[in-house]
Amino acid sequence: MLSALLWDVDGTLAETERDGHRVAFNTAFSESGLSWHWDVARYGRLLRVTGGKERLLAAMADATDAPVLPAEREALARELHQLKNRCYARYVEDGAIRLRPGVAALIEGAAERGLRQAIVTTTSRSNLQALLANEFGPHWAERFDAVVCGEDVLAKKPDPEGHRLTLAKLRLPALKTLAIEDSWAGAAAARAADVPVLVTRSFYFDNDPIDAAVAIGPGLHTRDGWRPAPPPRHTVGIALDDLIDWHQRMELVSA
Repeated sequence: MLSALLWDVDGTLAETERDGHRVAFNTAFSESGLSWHWDVARYGRLLRVTGGKERLLAAMADATDAPVLPAEREALARELHQLKNRCYARYVEDGAIRLRPGVAALIEGAAERGLRQAIVTTTSRSNLQALLANEFGPHWAERFDAVVCGEDVLAKKPDPEGHRLTLAKLRLPALKTLAIEDSWAGAAAARAADVPVLVTRSFYFDNDPIDAAVAIGPGLHTRDGWRPAPPPRHTVGIALDDLIDWHQRMELVSA
């Protein structure tokens, strides 16, 4: 029986990466007097590294004008990441980033049916606050029984630490939950914690190989393109009953 939904954030709740975090990084570079610029393709490659500060450090390895000493690189990465988060918050407040279609309806529907919900993300708490406060108001956290962010764990996805910590907070066995992710890293993290996972493809992870998900599809806004195919229902997008059905069947698919 499905008792809780475990939501990823970047790419899953909202398409934040291409037009949010990437743009905010570039603004932070410019405001810091750096000539660095991450175009859409470059940022897509950097997303293979999970975590914004970690992504900065990986990019510095190829930058000829980056600090030489590791301690100086760490300090610059922290400074840039903090500035980037402030830039990101401004973009969210200006309405540049919104929830993906179908997400809000599913969160509301799950709450009405008494399902518990949690956030399991590698993004920072400040980024999460900016996004969900803009969508649900200042008391957004009351909608969720647990919130685990990047600073709450030692190892980020694909490590399962975040999902395991969330299960401990919820006091639920893994098989009574369902993770909703968009990427190979998120799916791998959920599976490593024995949490069934549903994948809603996002811009940057549209072609990622995914193993052993209960369902894989293009987004919650449509009933087309999902494996396994949802049964006929009088809804435009994916409904909570579809998630319950996939979870109960546990017919694992890969793509």
